[in-house]
Amino acid sequence: MLVKRIFPIVLLMSLFSLVACAQQSNPPVEESLSMDFETYNPPSTLVVPENPVTRGKFPFIDVHSHHYRMASQDLDKLISEMDELNMGVIVNLSGRGGQALEEIMANVKKYGYENRIAVFTNVNFDGIDEPGWGEQAASQIATDVANGAKGLKIYKSLGLSVKDKKGNFIAIDDPRIDPVWAKCGELGIPVLIHSADPAQFWQDHDANNERWLELKTHPRRKRSDTDPAPWATLIEQQHRVFRKHPNTTFINAHMGWFANDLNKLAQLMDEMPNMYVEIGAIIAELGRQPRAANRFFEKYQDRVLFGKDSYNPGEYHTYFRVLETADEYFPYYKKYHAFWSMYGLELPDEILKKLYYKNALKIIPGLDASRFPK
Repeated sequence: MLVKRIFPIVLLMSLFSLVACAQQSNPPVEESLSMDFETYNPPSTLVVPENPVTRGKFPFIDVHSHHYRMASQDLDKLISEMDELNMGVIVNLSGRGGQALEEIMANVKKYGYENRIAVFTNVNFDGIDEPGWGEQAASQIATDVANGAKGLKIYKSLGLSVKDKKGNFIAIDDPRIDPVWAKCGELGIPVLIHSADPAQFWQDHDANNERWLELKTHPRRKRSDTDPAPWATLIEQQHRVFRKHPNTTFINAHMGWFANDLNKLAQLMDEMPNMYVEIGAIIAELGRQPRAANRFFEKYQDRVLFGKDSYNPGEYHTYFRVLETADEYFPYYKKYHAFWSMYGLELPDEILKKLYYKNALKIIPGLDASRFPK
């Protein structure tokens, strides 16, 4: 009788033991499916033609690049990388001006690459409170142009961080800067200007923000209406400068942060004929709307320039693929910029030539056109 009573108990304990072991080796379904957004990044199973492009179809001019040590940089290495990409001319926007610019130009001349490297000067706003600052800054730009500068670059610090002696943020359309804009028009050089940042940086950092991952990985990029001002305010300040100085050519960096709203950008292009745009750091926006982007390039083909921003030779390949091929559903190289996939625009050759070099040759003085097809 005792055996009969004990056996069911032993059997039951064995079953409990087996279940416990199974649970240890096979966690609950809910736990195994737990995954954060950053981790989830599966390769696509879509089977479509793939045509990676590592070299531009035509020689191109990158109007948006930064080389902060060009005064001592090994320019042979840079030119070798450019040749592999089929880059005809690179524009270093970090010329700084004055003696720093002269040192950069001396190194460019030492290597004999005046026809491959163009340099833009910059403005120092530290003395903006001093009487006559605007005229002095304009005079320095004229000197820099005489020393080889091909244009002026304005950083986003104007509007975002530069302050006067009273601690007030200097507005992009501060009238004290007017002599600078006017001088650039007089000299016939373009102003490449980066104002503000993507509008999403000003939005709530929540599940509805398309730049959620970027703001998590780069929290210092988060802005607000009081840090330092609303996004729309900064953008309107920039546009007032364009309207106030119609004889000056402006290249709006990053498509003015309207690459995700091409209808609005088209309206602005129509309103301000002296505004050109470049595509640096917004290729993922164009690649996810190929039909709308093609229509935009068709209409404004004479006013869009090629730009990349951060210099990384391997990243140009994605730009080529978006602009030149008809490939479907391929990734951007930085997930935190774009977690979506992109499509090729397959731009016609004539539009591609204008984007790659013709438009830049038209508005940047003194570039060597002999390197580029007619």
